[in-house]
Amino acid sequence: MSNPVLKALDFERTTSESEQIERVTKFFELMNRRRTVREFSNEPVPIEIIETAIRTAGTAPSGANMQPWRFVVVRDPETKARIREAAEHEEHESYHGRMSKKWLRRLAPLGTDEHKPFLEIAPYLIVVFRITSVNESGEPEPTYYSQESVGIAVGMLLAALHTAGLATLTHTPSPMKFLQEILGRPKTEVPFVLIPVGYPAADAKVPDIKRKSLNEIMNVV
Repeated sequence: MSNPVLKALDFERTTSESEQIERVTKFFELMNRRRTVREFSNEPVPIEIIETAIRTAGTAPSGANMQPWRFVVVRDPETKARIREAAEHEEHESYHGRMSKKWLRRLAPLGTDEHKPFLEIAPYLIVVFRITSVNESGEPEPTYYSQESVGIAVGMLLAALHTAGLATLTHTPSPMKFLQEILGRPKTEVPFVLIPVGYPAADAKVPDIKRKSLNEIMNVV
């Protein structure tokens, strides 16, 4: 085993508990307004916002620091059209045969179906891939805890995009192999989630649903 190379931690501690509480409360209030959006505007969004949000996602912790993620940003109209066509095909199969009655019952309050116009309307689609293995020393090696690592990175990406004032949707048509094929990614990159990004449509509406209370999601022992 080689000795690790270490450096001093760059960490800024807040001056008081009240400042900590104020910061985390403001962040909660911001994120509590985040909603999944399915009605987008085609208004252009500066690519710099997308780049910085992805840089933020890239700061996520990962198993053995392997950073097993790839973010493919799609803005070409023809490519978005191909993705929509393939996604709607898979979604049609799901809504009309693959999904159980229980699953469909859960989706009913969201008002979703196989039609996905947002895949062409949103100015960007960010397709997140999970890298399953690498080949750095002449032999393939699996990435460790890649599912968990990419999940954390996606959460940070959504938070960064919301902080920038953009709307997002986590779209997971199943199966998603078509994304690998359309975007020319290798077999070692598995589609994880498809995220349309942009400004919400002026008349956008969202389902009237509630989040669980703190008592329902936290235990102190």
